[in-house]
Amino acid sequence: MISILWLRRDLRLDDNPALSAAVANGSRVLPLYIHAPHEEATWQPGGASDWWLHLSLKSLDRSLRDLGSRLFIARGDSLAELRRVIAATGAGQVHWNRLYDPASRERDSLVKQTLRADGIRCASHNGALLSEPWEIRTADGNPYRVFGAFWRNAVGRLADTQPTDRPRTFHWASPGPHSLEIEDLGLKPDIPWDAGLRETWDPGEPSALASAARFLDDRLDRYGADRDRPDLMGTTRLSPHLHFGEIGPRRLLAMIRASGADPTTDPAEPLVRELGWREFAHHLLYHFPRTPTEPLDIRFADFPWKQDDTQNRLRAWQQGRTGIPMVDAGMRELWHTGWMHNRVRMLVASFLTKNLLLPWQEGARWFWDTLVDADLAANTLGWQWTAGCGADAAPYFRVFNPVLQGQRFDPDGAYVKRWCPELAGLPLKYLHQPWTAPKAILTAAGVTLGSNYPYPLVDLAASRKEALAAWETIK
Repeated sequence: MISILWLRRDLRLDDNPALSAAVANGSRVLPLYIHAPHEEATWQPGGASDWWLHLSLKSLDRSLRDLGSRLFIARGDSLAELRRVIAATGAGQVHWNRLYDPASRERDSLVKQTLRADGIRCASHNGALLSEPWEIRTADGNPYRVFGAFWRNAVGRLADTQPTDRPRTFHWASPGPHSLEIEDLGLKPDIPWDAGLRETWDPGEPSALASAARFLDDRLDRYGADRDRPDLMGTTRLSPHLHFGEIGPRRLLAMIRASGADPTTDPAEPLVRELGWREFAHHLLYHFPRTPTEPLDIRFADFPWKQDDTQNRLRAWQQGRTGIPMVDAGMRELWHTGWMHNRVRMLVASFLTKNLLLPWQEGARWFWDTLVDADLAANTLGWQWTAGCGADAAPYFRVFNPVLQGQRFDPDGAYVKRWCPELAGLPLKYLHQPWTAPKAILTAAGVTLGSNYPYPLVDLAASRKEALAAWETIK
């Protein structure tokens, strides 16, 4: 019996329930990746995601070749390609791990229905989450909209959550069907804009497991104190590895336990709670599939976003040229590395939606194109939370002050100095608000506002009042 392991965003051998099911009963396994970005509708992966995917596929292929197999590559419609491979190999089973975005759910349902009608055994598995989105409900059977209540329910299940160990023996289908090469997918950039990504990241399962182990050994004890500091290496930076399935949340939870930490108490609890936030994001996307483009709070469908000079203000934000150092530092970090610290993500999102009064969908789309960890569930939840229109959202009147945020979370100015080096000569007193510095101090620091660093795009206090007035119109 040949079993096809249909791989998508589960690019690992460890803790892969679909792989474990495929090798059961001595089946010969054919690892298959089908490149079908058109099936993700309007949310086809951006350039940063494609860059990561290319290297992650290469890493998995190396691991499979070390075990005597390889990653078989196809491109086209998933159902048609699966049928083609089944016909070529005589495979009788197809196993995959579930995805939860609306387009993938619709596609997978059609695949399962059609292949079963063809007489093929199909089985989907949970390889991405601690609990399925439909397993956690309110007392009256409804989905949750508040994280705290959701997590109180979900955290009680952690004791029974265990990873699936990597199979000890494999039997591979050989020689298998004709395979494309990974390079044939055209995932690498034509213009070499990826130098910053290459110096920052090492995609693949081995790197994911090693990074998790290093963090738990070296920085877990400081996570609660350091995670809000963009100037420090205080976070796990595992989000892209989790998104592409190079490590599963169940394995990470098991590693936390193996380190001797209790997942429900400090110092591990804040980290496990972040896994819970990821679970909540998928819970919401599953139950409210329209939210990637529409506000969960329907009042915001009539929000009076600003219409004048939209493209110029949006472009300044995208390029890190707003004149607000913490905002600009975050946007430049994003462009250079494909990643941004979570505290700064909230800050730049608040600035776009509340100080610039531009729609949150514009920001979500830019993040989608530029983040290596672009995840539809997390991206949607984060932007709607900050904009005030989503589940358990920050109150609309909460407008992040980027000056105060910088002074609190970048107290020595290291983050701003790294990403906005033209400001590095300013005294710390003025670093997060250079427009308040006397001309003599600006000159001594080599800063010319309006020339080598822009004037602020908006007045922070006045734009906050304007945002609150806009909120009153739909309140």
